[in-house]
Amino acid sequence: MSSALTVYALCVVVLFLKMFAVSCYQGVFRLRFRAFTNTEDAAVFNRIAREKELPQVTRAARVWANDLENIPAFFALGGLAVAMNAPASITLWLSVLFTIARVLHTLAYMKGVQPWRTVFYGVGILCLLGFCATITINVVVS
Repeated sequence: MSSALTVYALCVVVLFLKMFAVSCYQGVFRLRFRAFTNTEDAAVFNRIAREKELPQVTRAARVWANDLENIPAFFALGGLAVAMNAPASITLWLSVLFTIARVLHTLAYMKGVQPWRTVFYGVGILCLLGFCATITINVVVS
């Protein structure tokens, strides 16, 4: 197994676990306060469904939405870079940097810290653009 594939695979696992942790965070707040917006969920705890989510759950949902705009692109572009034998060092560094940026973006988003949230978002986008350039160059040169 190539080093780029190994690192890419580990980054995919880290990003999955990060997203799973955000889901668990939402669940913990719903259970801790027994605050559910779905009638069937509230009924399990003999509660009335709330009209609005808890603020913590809403913030985590926005993190999830942002992840869904970015992480699938990494899965696709990083996977293409590995499959097309793009330079391993570039693929490796872009994968690691993207993963670190997304983890830090999540932490900054959850804590409401600007401008760091935007900085980490931007680093992630630059990594995705780097993958685009690497893949394009690899296709043109081949």
